Amino acid sequence: MAVLICGSVAFDTIMNFDGRFAQQIMPNQLHILNVSFLVNTLRKDFGGCAGNIAYGLQLLGGRAVPMAAVGQDGGDYLARLDQLGIDRSKILQLSDSFTAQCMIMTDQDNNQITAFHPGAMSLAHQNAIDGLPADIKLAIISPDGRDAMLEHAQQLTEQNIPWVFDPGQGLPMFDGAELLRFVEQASWVTVNDYEGQMLLERTGLSFEELSRKVKGLVVTLGAEGCDIWIDGQKEHIPALRVEAALDPTGCGDAWRSALLYGLERGWSLAQCAHLGNAVAARKIAIRGPQNYTLEGLDIASFAA
Repeated sequence: MAVLICGSVAFDTIMNFDGRFAQQIMPNQLHILNVSFLVNTLRKDFGGCAGNIAYGLQLLGGRAVPMAAVGQDGGDYLARLDQLGIDRSKILQLSDSFTAQCMIMTDQDNNQITAFHPGAMSLAHQNAIDGLPADIKLAIISPDGRDAMLEHAQQLTEQNIPWVFDPGQGLPMFDGAELLRFVEQASWVTVNDYEGQMLLERTGLSFEELSRKVKGLVVTLGAEGCDIWIDGQKEHIPALRVEAALDPTGCGDAWRSALLYGLERGWSLAQCAHLGNAVAARKIAIRGPQNYTLEGLDIASFAA
């Protein structure tokens, strides 16, 4: 069985500034702000939610089919997918756009300045869910262009393909009625704690009430693990101990790859969550969203 992963494909540029932004920005001169920062380290990574989730699912032994849009500069990303053995038949390449790019600069106090260019991601709705491989029986809608998320949710529902709603950083694009519609169409919902609070505020419902509308609701809590809600009942799944948390970028996507791996095999939500915590622990110990491995992880033991 394969999993359709709807979401973004992006290039991440990570820079570190050894000073403090506060020492370079004059509060009384913000109306004529013109600053430059010398960054001593720079790293480029393959990223985007669809790419990150596909990477994790492939590592676990699943078959990922990412569905996204890339631009004229997406050749390197497509070549990487080929190298990893990931099916890119549902990747749309647009000749008049750039691939989504995220540029993040962090100072020594962990303050960040981020610039994000959506590029081809804004046109991902041009990539309709049709002509899918016959073995796709599960899907996820993760952060993508607004129109793409709305249209792909409707298309999956019409084709009776169960799917996970993972709004992520795209959640603020939707009002309460739209979010409630996503929940009513989806089979599972997954959010982090911040996104979860925003989801409650905009829909006017509690986690207990939301969980009664789906097969399962997951709220990830970072270093605290996650809460899973099924039919109004909550169960806490603790995180694994991590000796060195080097980089949280992509941890949520790594967790979701494990969720999909377990769901397509009929695991309980608790079993999926335990595996998700283990995969996220591997990811956070490595810099970059797609550089970790699962060597030595006994995946089958999580099904026991």
